[in-house]
Amino acid sequence: MSELLLLACVLLSWIITCQSGPWRPCTDLLPLDLLSRVLPVSSRAQDGIRMVQSRGARGFQFSGSPQLFSFPASQLFINCNFFPAEFSIVVTLKIPQMAPEKNEYIFTLLEENSDEPLLGLRLSQNKFHFLQKGHGSRKRITFKAVGLDDNRWHTVVLAVTGRYTILTVDCGIPLELVLEKPFPDNLDTAGSRFFIASKRRWNGLFSGLLRQLVLLPGSDATSQICPSSEPRLSALSAEVRVTAGVSPPCGHSEEGQLWFNTLKRGLFLCDGIMWLTMLQVKEKLDYVEDHQDLFTNSETFDIEVFHIPSVGLFMATANRDSIIGSGIYRWTDGRFERYQNISTYDAQALQYFTVGKKKFLIVANCRSKDAGDQEQSVIFKWSSRKLKFIRYQTLNTHSARDWEAFNIQDETFLAVANHRQGERNHNIDSVIYKWNPVTEFFEVNQTIPTTGAYDWEFFTIGPYYFLVVANTFNGRSTVIDSTIYIWLEGMFQPYQSITMLTEEGKILYSINSTIYELSMTSQTFIKFQDIETNSALDWEYFTVGDDKFLVVANSYDGSSYSLNSVIYRWQGYEGFIPVHRLSTNGCRDWEFFNTTDGSYLIYSSARAALSKVLKLRTI
Repeated sequence: MSELLLLACVLLSWIITCQSGPWRPCTDLLPLDLLSRVLPVSSRAQDGIRMVQSRGARGFQFSGSPQLFSFPASQLFINCNFFPAEFSIVVTLKIPQMAPEKNEYIFTLLEENSDEPLLGLRLSQNKFHFLQKGHGSRKRITFKAVGLDDNRWHTVVLAVTGRYTILTVDCGIPLELVLEKPFPDNLDTAGSRFFIASKRRWNGLFSGLLRQLVLLPGSDATSQICPSSEPRLSALSAEVRVTAGVSPPCGHSEEGQLWFNTLKRGLFLCDGIMWLTMLQVKEKLDYVEDHQDLFTNSETFDIEVFHIPSVGLFMATANRDSIIGSGIYRWTDGRFERYQNISTYDAQALQYFTVGKKKFLIVANCRSKDAGDQEQSVIFKWSSRKLKFIRYQTLNTHSARDWEAFNIQDETFLAVANHRQGERNHNIDSVIYKWNPVTEFFEVNQTIPTTGAYDWEFFTIGPYYFLVVANTFNGRSTVIDSTIYIWLEGMFQPYQSITMLTEEGKILYSINSTIYELSMTSQTFIKFQDIETNSALDWEYFTVGDDKFLVVANSYDGSSYSLNSVIYRWQGYEGFIPVHRLSTNGCRDWEFFNTTDGSYLIYSSARAALSKVLKLRTI
C-alpha cells in the first residue's frame, strides 16, 4: 500500500476544492505536483516522454514538442488568478555537465503572447536562476557555484518570502539572496500556461531527468523534507486522501481523490468524471458471465463504444430498421441506458473519432431515405451545449458497409467501404476523405477501386502507415483478392494482395480464417495461423493483465445462427488457442471495453433486437 501511495504522489495531479468561507486563497495551501500534470495517465505511452532508471532512481526525460508538456495556470489557481506571494518550489533532477553559455529550463510560466516568463527556473553551467516578473519589470536572481550539473541526483528547494529568496541543495546549508523589492502579491496568471522542461520552444529544452517538481504555496518546504536519510532524493509528501472498499462516487467534488479497490487490488484516481487506473495488480481471465441483456431498436450490425471526456462512456448501435433509426446508450450505474436516437437507414457501421476538440460519430447507411434517391452516410457532431449528437455533414456513398477514421501526420482521414452501386455493380470505387481545416468539412482526397468492399482497417508499423480493404464479391465469385495499401508520397498505393481461400463454385460456411504476420525478411505479410470459423464477420483483440486475446464473431454454420463464438488466448509458440466458447445468435460484431468495475465484452446480433453485455471475471 505504501509503495502505491509513494508512486501515486509522483503521478497524480491534485485538484482539491476549497471549502467556502469569507476569504479563500487563489489555490489550496497544499503541495501542487506540477510534473504529474504532464505525465501520461493509466500507464499509456506518450510521444516525447519516457521514464529512465539512472543511479538507482527513476526520472522523466523530455524530448518531444514543448507544447505537449504544458497546462493552463487556471488548473492550479481555482479561486483567483494571482500567484502566491510566498511559496517554495521543490525540484529533484539529474543533468550532465552543461556547456558554457547554455541555458535549460526546468519550468516556466508564460503569458499567451509572450516569451518572457512571469516565473521560471533555469539552469546554466554551475548556476541556478530564478526568473520573475514583478512591479513592471522582469528580474533574474542567480545562485552561483551550486554544482547541480554533475550527472548526479539533487533535490533543490527554492523558498520565496518577502524580499528573501533561499536556496537549499540536498538539505545542505541554505543560500540566501535579498531581492530589491518583495515578491509581488499581484502577479496575475490569467491566460498563462505552465511549461514543464521548457520555455515553450525547443531552444532551452531540459536535457536531464526530472523526478519531482512541486509547488508549495504559503510556506518553506525545507523543514518538510529535511533532514533526510537520502537528501539527494528527498520527496515532499502531498496530502493523499484514499478511500477503500466499494466504488465511491466520482464527481467534481471528488476530483483528485484516490480510491484503493481491495477487490481488484488497484489504485484509482478520480478525474471528475470517472475513476482512472493508476496502479493495479495484473489480472488473469477466469471466466465470462452474462451481465446485461440490451434490447436494441432492431437487429444490430455494428457496435461502437467510446468515451466523451467530462460526459461519460457511450455505446452506439448500427440498427437495420430505418423508421426507428439507431440508438446511443450511456453507461450508468454499471449498465447501458438509452440516451439518444439518431436517424439512420439500414445502418451497417459506426465510427467515433475526434478532430482537435471536435467529436464526431459517422454512420454507414446502406439505403437511401426514399427509394431511388442517392444513398448518403451522415457525420454527427457532439454538441457540448445540447449534450447530444447533431447532424453535421452528409457524404454520398453506395451501399456503405464500413467507415474507418485515422490520422496521418496530424491530418484526419475517413475511408468508406462502398459495397455496390445498384443491385449488381460491385466493382466500384471506395473513397478516402480528408478534413479541410479551413472549411471544417471532409473532402474527397483519393478514390480506390474495390470489389464488394466490406471493411477497412488502418494500422501502423514503425514509421509506415497501412490501410487494408476486405473485398468480398465481384458479382460472380468470392474468390477475389483483398488489398493492403501503404501511404507513399501523399496517397495510398497497393502494397500486397491476399487471396480469399475458398473453393470456387461452392458455398462454404465452415472455413478457415487466417492470421497473418509481417515477415521482416520478405517485407510481406505471410500466413501465421489458420483458425476454423463459421461465416465469421468480425474479430476483436483485447488484453487482460499480461494476456492477449482474440474473440471471433461466428454467425452461421449452414443450418443455424445459434452457435458458439470463441475466445482465443495467445500461447506463444502455439499461437492462439481456444479458451472460452460463448453462445451467440447471428453474432455480427464484438467490442471490448473497460470501466472501473472491470472489463466487458458486448456482441451484436444481426438476427434479433438483442445485444448482450458479458463481464470478464478475473483472478
